[in-house]
Amino acid sequence: MSKKSLVLILLAVMSALLVAISSTAMSIYSYGNNTHNLKADAAIVLGAAVWGEEPSPVFRERINHAVNLYKNGDVKQMIFTGGVGDKDEPAEAIVGKNYAIQQGVKTADILTETQSRTTRQNLNNAGEIASLHQLTKCLIVSDPLHLKRAVWMARDLGMDAYPSPTPTTRYRSLQSQIPFLMRETYFYFVYLIFKI
Repeated sequence: MSKKSLVLILLAVMSALLVAISSTAMSIYSYGNNTHNLKADAAIVLGAAVWGEEPSPVFRERINHAVNLYKNGDVKQMIFTGGVGDKDEPAEAIVGKNYAIQQGVKTADILTETQSRTTRQNLNNAGEIASLHQLTKCLIVSDPLHLKRAVWMARDLGMDAYPSPTPTTRYRSLQSQIPFLMRETYFYFVYLIFKI
């Protein structure tokens, strides 16, 4: 094979890879920016960082969205996910629960799991809780760019799951969206190949 042919093959492979990455990134972006007005049994709120006893701004917006779904009658219950990130902090799910109660959600309508550390663990553990409480249809609450991978994972786990993106995501500027989109595109491919 000539050097020119090798270069052409390499360029073709790189072009195909660039097209695949770009189209995947665009599909992740558009998926999370399509809102669905669905009613469900529960909202599964994916965990995020906590700052001591308070949710981080990213987590707070996820909780606020879930609280609005609950108050509007779109969901009957909320499932908070997330374990301990820093050993000196409470579990993400507990912080989320406490914040939701302060916003007027009934304690009896909140379920938690405090063992997960990853999105897949969040969803697996939340799915077990939903099944135990006979909650069949669930809305996955997270930032828009996180939802395509999260909903796909939930469905792979056998859940009747639908996206519910936070309308007040902290990732609004181009400067914050691009790194998050790049990260999500990478993890989307990792999940596609390895299912982790």
